[in-house]
Amino acid sequence: MTDVDTASMTAWIAPRYGRGEVLRTEVVPRPMPGERDVVVRVRAASLCSGDLHLLTGTPYLLRLGFGLRRPKHRMIGQNLAGEVVAVGGSVTEFRVGDRIFGEVSSGAFAEYVRADAGSFAVVPAALSMEDAAVIPDSGMTALQGLRDIGKVGPGQRVLINGASGGVGSFAVQLAKVLGAHVTAVCSTRHLEMVRSIGADVVIDYTVDDFTRTEVPYDVIFDLAGNRTLRAIRRVLAADGIFISSAAAPGNNWFGPIRWLGQVALTDLFARQTLKALLMRPTAADLDYLAGLAVDGRLRPVIERRFALSDTALAVAAFEQGHASGKTVLIA
Repeated sequence: MTDVDTASMTAWIAPRYGRGEVLRTEVVPRPMPGERDVVVRVRAASLCSGDLHLLTGTPYLLRLGFGLRRPKHRMIGQNLAGEVVAVGGSVTEFRVGDRIFGEVSSGAFAEYVRADAGSFAVVPAALSMEDAAVIPDSGMTALQGLRDIGKVGPGQRVLINGASGGVGSFAVQLAKVLGAHVTAVCSTRHLEMVRSIGADVVIDYTVDDFTRTEVPYDVIFDLAGNRTLRAIRRVLAADGIFISSAAAPGNNWFGPIRWLGQVALTDLFARQTLKALLMRPTAADLDYLAGLAVDGRLRPVIERRFALSDTALAVAAFEQGHASGKTVLIA
């Protein structure tokens, strides 16, 4: 992707709701910074499940906020790393030329993106743009689930269901950083990768059902949504903590709302703690995760790399699911 002139850029656009085939490139005005904004030249971006929800407009309830018939925000993409090219008058955290990364509401799959400066953190010199771009959504989701809700600490037994995906691959490693004994659940194809990032025990869900084991877990982090709450509670310690991500079962109208309601209702009457996770981006968490990556205690797992100019192909591949780690776009 190349500049057309100093006032324009190329961006990936979703003119209507649909799958990857609706995406197209357009030449659009280059963003200008507001008072608290930075404008970033995108060097790498990554895909997350939120991109698909906004692209497809599902669950349909989302459309009340994001456009009933077509997307309000046609430019897509939420996770990126790049270089600051302009700053607003009140921005003191960054200056032109800084390498930064973070999560934005939309527009990351473009040559340039504008967002509030608070959405970003500095990319350490020892961290590549590709690795930085895959951290924000998945890394912060894993961190906040395990650290903030799960209160994971040394010696605890933690099970991660859906351990091979974007969030799962971070969760396995962060649980180890927090001192836990980690059991990871994934498919046959991903067993070796999950072992390589530190899982103590790996369960192949195509062969064994983790809810039929006799081992109680202090924390269960569910990223797959493929087991009932009753089954999961059988292997959760009496005072254990269950954390559910947004990847829970649902339908095209209401998505995971029924599931999340069941989790909340059960939590009111159970000794066990059952919570749904809603990640809140923070610069402090980005800094922490980047530090772990530089120290070698956190390895971003990237399965697929595409050129930013091939975003539609990357989305089509991502839609198939069952990824091993993250998909990254390189500008």
